[in-house]
Amino acid sequence: MRDLHSTISTAIALANQTISTNTTTAGAIIDTQGFEGLEFIVSTGTITDGSYAFKVETGNDSGLSDAVDITASTTQVVIGNKDALVAADDDTTRRLGVVEFDRYVRISLVSTGVTTGGTNFSAVAVKAFAKSVPTDN
Repeated sequence: MRDLHSTISTAIALANQTISTNTTTAGAIIDTQGFEGLEFIVSTGTITDGSYAFKVETGNDSGLSDAVDITASTTQVVIGNKDALVAADDDTTRRLGVVEFDRYVRISLVSTGVTTGGTNFSAVAVKAFAKSVPTDN
């Protein structure tokens, strides 16, 4: 058996919320210092309409003024099910792994075709492969 608990750390990447307009809902900026892996776990509640695409950005400025969109990059990669969330994705989770990222990373949901929207969108960042264990969180 291996101890996963002491080698990862978590952070709220996107606070639980309802999205009812066409917009980009930006998550929190995640500091990955001291970790070599990153996974976002996104969850949904009820989605009545619209499409919710993922956008993952990375950069070395703590405010992401130098943000690069990983989902459009050729050198940095997002792995996992990147298909946009739609009404058929009620009460589901998605895992998105990030490969080749800078110190700061943020996930956002880009919503289009929304009239009533969806509830309980949230995401947790799981920082993995800690350079120093055990981790604090």
